[in-house]
Amino acid sequence: MRSREGLTSYQQRPLKWGVIGAGDIVRRRIAPALRESPACEFVAISRARADRADEATALGASRWFPRWRDLVADPDVQSVYVATPVHLHAEQTIAAANAGKHVLCEKPMAMNAAECDRMIAACRANRVKLGIAYYRHFYPAVMRIKALLASGEIGQPVLAQMNAFEWFDPGPDHPRRWLLKPALAGGGPMIDFGCHRLEVLVHLFGPVDQTAAVTANVCFQREVEDTAAVLLHFVKGPCASVTVTHAVRGTEDTLTVFGTRGSIRAASLNSGTLVVAIGDAGSERTESHPAASNVHRPLIDDFVTAVEEDREPLVNGAMGRAVSAIVDDIYAVAPSTR
Repeated sequence: MRSREGLTSYQQRPLKWGVIGAGDIVRRRIAPALRESPACEFVAISRARADRADEATALGASRWFPRWRDLVADPDVQSVYVATPVHLHAEQTIAAANAGKHVLCEKPMAMNAAECDRMIAACRANRVKLGIAYYRHFYPAVMRIKALLASGEIGQPVLAQMNAFEWFDPGPDHPRRWLLKPALAGGGPMIDFGCHRLEVLVHLFGPVDQTAAVTANVCFQREVEDTAAVLLHFVKGPCASVTVTHAVRGTEDTLTVFGTRGSIRAASLNSGTLVVAIGDAGSERTESHPAASNVHRPLIDDFVTAVEEDREPLVNGAMGRAVSAIVDDIYAVAPSTR
């Protein structure tokens, strides 16, 4: 919608946000995106620790609440960003929806698909939008891969491979130590950042109908797996493997799609560089599709537009549930400490 001044209506009436949580992801990405977007007004933030209230408001919110339920009840807040440990996502999303607030929830959506169903039902009953923060959905490289697949340039997709490795051995006082507690996180690296890779694959190939998996503690003795390897089959035909670990020095963030006529390789999906190879002769070209400097900004922009246009966010509750259902299957078939 355009006014006579040429500005979109949401720019004239920015969406007023409250954020539950003030951890690393809020400090580095969410708060800056809300501050910098003309479509957003950062109204309030909730952080339980009263001794760090100044730090919370320094992120740019107009006010601070020690209790998240008070933020949800604030009549000035129109939309809530849930950025808390996974075990709180369902409760906080449902409370926000019941208060008439739109909700953008951090990934993974919830502890399991059953909680996702409750979140979706609450948002639907209250006629509010529900989005899930799978920001890789908006990577230009991912959108380019989807377009290449649709064009048929590499033929029929046969196999996709994704690796996601990062060393993670937090000490007792580390702020992200909760990720090693299954009651708080739901599992280890597969549910934590493997879920991002699962969302990319579902976005590219659609629903999954077969799952096989192994989870293990290869390096660390902890309550959740430190390593997982998953095999998937998609209804539309291709197979995929996803391997994640907390136990390897160095990082990996790869995606390769092999087809009947060629392949697409991303040595680092975050970098946005793609190598497209066609035919037996090995003809190759390199393309560059870098992500936004703040990878949460396109996600938040789409969510605001969805509210304005009264449509579903591009990464909605249904997608979040689809990923959580795959995670449920992985932990069900794999010997796991979940």
